[in-house]
Amino acid sequence: MSNVPADLKYTEEHEWVRTEGDVVVVGITDHAQGSLGDVVFLDLPEVGRQLTRGKAFGVVESVKAVSDLYAPVDGEVVAVNSELVNAPEQVNKEPYGAAWMLKVKPKSAADVAGLLDAAGYAALLAKIAK
Repeated sequence: MSNVPADLKYTEEHEWVRTEGDVVVVGITDHAQGSLGDVVFLDLPEVGRQLTRGKAFGVVESVKAVSDLYAPVDGEVVAVNSELVNAPEQVNKEPYGAAWMLKVKPKSAADVAGLLDAAGYAALLAKIAK
């Protein structure tokens, strides 16, 4: 079973969100990195880009697949983890720590509130596993 920290919010596309003041930190879940296999490349947006919830904001490429990354909220990218672009393997090692991808200033706190909690995401993973 994948690691699902209780203090995060989640999307059905397997991104996680952690609120830090008026911004949210975004990454991909342990389940996502495990499904992808060894991550070898990331394409992340530039600071200042406006994201639309549910729309692709970047790409993660592994030895097995290329997958889009989806915005969990509407908002503006205020920071990008450029170290991760140079060391994409961190996604496999620390999906909830050093491998954060973006910091986004959401347009609405309601967007964050509407995401899955840990129990909801765990239930989603259980459905996928069947």
